[in-house]
Amino acid sequence: MAIPPGWEPVKLSDKKKPTVYTLVDGDGTVVLHANAVAAASGLAQFTVFDVRSAPIVEWRWKVSALIEGADNRYGATDDSPVRLMFAFDGDKSRLPFVERTVYFLAKQLSGRDLPYALLEYVWANKAPVGTVIEHPYTTRVKMLVVASGPGGVGKWQSLSRNVHDDYRQAFGEEPGALTGIGVLTDTDNTGGSVEAWYGDIRLRAADR
Repeated sequence: MAIPPGWEPVKLSDKKKPTVYTLVDGDGTVVLHANAVAAASGLAQFTVFDVRSAPIVEWRWKVSALIEGADNRYGATDDSPVRLMFAFDGDKSRLPFVERTVYFLAKQLSGRDLPYALLEYVWANKAPVGTVIEHPYTTRVKMLVVASGPGGVGKWQSLSRNVHDDYRQAFGEEPGALTGIGVLTDTDNTGGSVEAWYGDIRLRAADR
């Protein structure tokens, strides 16, 4: 089956093998299946949205295994079987020269402008849930560990987070407009292989 309507592939580099995404039957409902074999690419839906109006994200995911040797603290091992990503707008002219250089190089590799900030929810091998990991190459990507270790592997996990509050915790500032939501299953750095499944992703207003 094709990828979900309104979503599009996002390559990280022409040199990276893409992850294969397909819609499949998952226990009687349609879910997104990812298969990464030494691969890295994502799927994203681009939008413009004020996350303060509906800051709570709810989703499900499942992984076939953890990725041996993966550790998001280091570029050479920065892989995760599942990532849920939120891209935000902002004033890039305020960023230091080094960060602007990273943006320029990333665009040359991917052919796409990077967002001002990217918040990722990840499943880590060992880092405790709640840990915020800064991307090895840029301060504008922060990874928040929401699942860790082998517990739950092979089973559906249902999660809920406050994206607005998590952004403030990770970046120390108010978020700008949400410009995209994406998923990424990647094994390019470790050279491993993994399968993952993503259920529906929903944003809703906070309970009052």
